[in-house]
Amino acid sequence: MLRPLAALLLIAAAATPLAAATPAARPDNPLVDYAGFQRLAREVQPYRAQRLVDFQTFSAMAARPDVLVLDARSEAAFREGHIAGAVNLPLPDFTAESLRRVIGRADRPILIYCNNNFSNNVAPVATKLVQLALNIQTFINLVGYGYRDVHELRAVVDFNDPAVRWVRGPRQILARAE
Repeated sequence: MLRPLAALLLIAAAATPLAAATPAARPDNPLVDYAGFQRLAREVQPYRAQRLVDFQTFSAMAARPDVLVLDARSEAAFREGHIAGAVNLPLPDFTAESLRRVIGRADRPILIYCNNNFSNNVAPVATKLVQLALNIQTFINLVGYGYRDVHELRAVVDFNDPAVRWVRGPRQILARAE
């Protein structure tokens, strides 16, 4: 009687995924909180919807001396081209300290934009999947770190439009000359 029962237990254990069989063997990383991120994203969603600005408003705000235009793309993409006056801090480099160093006070008005704000779809602003547009993560991160006066460019513009005030990097200038 014990042998058939033991055999059944072994078969059941083999059919059970390791994570389900031994939850204590694989504890969650205490430095990663996916459920907390989901909560933050849900909380930020209605706030972000109120903070989307058209290009005219974005430009007018960017002209103010107290406003920071933050470009969270990679340093390489920023060097290839960016909106005049923008400051680069790549999203992977966001920490409480790096944000404080770049932004300063938590109530400073911040404008953000990303690749998906440009119709060009060429380097340095190749279009990302709409669900993964850098604006989304950047906005959530800024609010999560306590920066509440964030505004996001809603428009899609052509960086060749002089009103955009696009600063071309060396590679972009060479590519245009060819």
